[in-house]
Amino acid sequence: MAPVGPRSGDAIFSSIDRVNAELFTLTYGAIVRQLLTDLEDVDEVNKQLDQMGYNIGIRLIDEFLAKSGVSRCVDFKETAEMIAKVGFKMFLGVTASVSSWDADGTCCSIILEDNPLVDFVELPDTCQGLYYCNVLSGVIRGALEMVSMKTEVTWTRDALRGDDAYELQVKLLKQVAEEYPYKDDE
Repeated sequence: MAPVGPRSGDAIFSSIDRVNAELFTLTYGAIVRQLLTDLEDVDEVNKQLDQMGYNIGIRLIDEFLAKSGVSRCVDFKETAEMIAKVGFKMFLGVTASVSSWDADGTCCSIILEDNPLVDFVELPDTCQGLYYCNVLSGVIRGALEMVSMKTEVTWTRDALRGDDAYELQVKLLKQVAEEYPYKDDE
């Protein structure tokens, strides 16, 4: 019997029931369009997309941990690599890379090699301040908070805004000590 260990993002992605990628992309686009119509303020839409992502991330981490077989990451660097190599592949079917670490090992960039959320998307001039994929920054922030890492996640490059890639900066603000709701001696 083979030893049980973390599964690759490819193996997990291939075994998960998925909706049609185009349907997902179009549905996400409809959500963004409706937010733009309802809120009429690009900055507010950015906040709402981030909050939606955060809410998804705090729930998605359980599925990630259960299906990936990943044990506790040693440090923030290993966590970032796990997000890029396993998480993005597992849930979006894309590969990401981690680069641009600061000297303290608390800030890095995650660069998406492909971004399925932006298929069929072109931002009009009225939406130039929109971070269309801001839901992804919220997902990362929410998931990391559930594993005791308070982070700030921001877009530094966005191909929809004329950049050459999709790049998120993930900065560890605080490693939160885990609190247990009970005492061992009770």
